Order: sequence, then structure tokens, then C-alpha cells
Amino acid sequence: MKFLDLAKVYIRSGGGGSGAVSFRREKYIEYGGPDGGDGGRGGDVIVETVEGLNTLIDFRYQQHFFAKSGQGGMGKQRTGKDGEGILLRVPVGTEILDEDEETVIADMTEVGQRLVLAKGGNGGFGNLHFKSATNQAPRRANPGQPGVERTIWLRLKLIADVGLLGLPNAGKSTFLAATSNARPKIADYPFTTLVPNLGVVAVDGVEFVVADIPGLIEGAHEGRGIGDRFLGHVERSGALLHLVDGTSSDVVEDYRTIVTELEMYGGGLVDKPRLTVLNKTDALSQEDLEERRAALSEAAGTEVMSMSGVSGDGVTEVLRALRMLIKKEAADVETTSSSDEPWSPV
Repeated sequence: MKFLDLAKVYIRSGGGGSGAVSFRREKYIEYGGPDGGDGGRGGDVIVETVEGLNTLIDFRYQQHFFAKSGQGGMGKQRTGKDGEGILLRVPVGTEILDEDEETVIADMTEVGQRLVLAKGGNGGFGNLHFKSATNQAPRRANPGQPGVERTIWLRLKLIADVGLLGLPNAGKSTFLAATSNARPKIADYPFTTLVPNLGVVAVDGVEFVVADIPGLIEGAHEGRGIGDRFLGHVERSGALLHLVDGTSSDVVEDYRTIVTELEMYGGGLVDKPRLTVLNKTDALSQEDLEERRAALSEAAGTEVMSMSGVSGDGVTEVLRALRMLIKKEAADVETTSSSDEPWSPV
């Protein structure tokens, strides 16, 4: 299945049916009176999050979604049939944006969440509705309300516990393949990963989801490369795993490049709990490993771990450290939420 995380969609709700102008005409009934029914209501355009989807590829082949209009009212006090609505099924983590691609209409973060994007028009009143003591034979009816037509954008942000960051060829896909059932493309050239990948990682009986995005390069926030386009997929992550290629000629510069891009991107990414790991230790001598790890620790201002995604050395320790980061972040969020509650003497 192809991956698509941004789609432009045109929607229109159904218009309401017109009311009817009708009079009762039956033998032996001299004054039948008005009996025009109301028009039916137009269908709504609804969006719903469902399980089993992780891409917006369906909206590449169909961009127009129009609900049915309501049926007009009829004689003998018959109300027109309501128009059928239309349902847009999207994956969890989809943002609904207005036509300007900036205003967020809704953030669909839970399975089964539903939202009416365009409400159908009400049906018009038939002449029966206007009957009164002073107007026994009204000859007017209302037209139905028109439907709502709008253009929206669907933007998918994958929901994962951990987001992988690093320059191209830092070993992110190798790490994901070694620790989960995900099978991302792995090769010895830059930009092997072109779309985000999700993998379920387990350590000590605890599972969490890891998202791998294309590698970042210097100037990504200005449109260079493709990694900056996918940074939104790690915005929802509880923690970040920053992999630095241990075989690089300047590991400190590689580290600072990624941190700078996070700062320029914004969205609070640079403030998220982050674990920095020196990768590809199997290709380094012990002396080089200690030297580069010390330099990277000084630049990061915190302890730096080391591992090899190929040989598996240090991978378990990194997973345990990530699990602790996720657990701590969840506890901090819960504490913050509880502190926002109003004081109660009970």
C-alpha cells in the first residue's frame, strides 16, 4: 500500500428538499384545505476515524464527496425523503484543515471519533405549515436550504511512542528492522527511506510503537531534502531517539545539524525527551568509540549511549532507556493534568 499523508478534498452536503403546495381534492369534501408536505433534509458529510488505516491513499483517487439532497415534499401531507449522508473514513491521527491549510478544524486522535464537516440543509415547509385561522388556503411553500460546499485538507500525523531522528544513513531503518517486525528498505546510499514506517518494539514484556521518518539534512526547514515534510509524524511522540552515525568524520556536527533543524521546525520538538545514541559501534575501535562518545556527550550536555543495529550490541539497553523515557513522560503528563483540576475540600 502506498503512503500518502496529505490530501485535498472537496465536500458538499445535500440541500434540503422544497416544500409542496398542494390542496386536498376528494369527492364529497368541499373544503379540503392545504395538504402540502415538507421537504426532506439534506445529507451530512461526516468524517470518522477507523482502525486498520495508516495512510490517506484512498483520497488520491477520489477527491470529491457529495451527499444526496433531500426529496421535495408531496401532497397528502407527505414529507420528502431525507438525503443520504456520506462518510469519510480516515486513519487515527488525521488533522482536518481548512482551505488555507493552516486553520485546524479538528484533530482526530481516537478510534471511532466522528465529526460533521458539512451539515445538510433543512427541508422547506409545505403550504400545510402556513395554515392559520386567517389564512385557510395558503399558496406558498419554502424552498429547501442549500447544502454547504467547502474545500478541506487532510493531514496525517502518525501516532507513535518514539520517533527516530538522524541524518541519512544513520542506521534508523536498520534499528527498526532489528527490533520490530517492520521491514523498511535498507541500502548503503542516502535517502533509502522515502516514507515513514511504523514498528512495534518489545522489551521486558512491554511494547511500544516506533516511527521512522526519512533522514534530515542541513537546511531541511528551508525545503531541502524530504525529511522536514515528515517531521509532523514525530510531533505526537512521547520521546525521540536521535541516532548519530559513529563512522562519520564529525559526529558533533552531525548532532548539531539535527538539533538545529528541530529548533527551526518548531512545534516543541526540540523540547521533547530525547535519547542520543552513537550508532554503528561495530565499525569502530574501542579507542575511537570512547573518544567520539565523549565528544558527543559534551556537545549534547547529557550522557550518550552507544549501540550497533547490525550486531545488536547495546540495542536492549537503548530500548530499556526508551521505555523509561516514555514512562516518565506519561507520568509527567498525568501529573500536569491532575494539577489543573480545581481544588476541592473533599
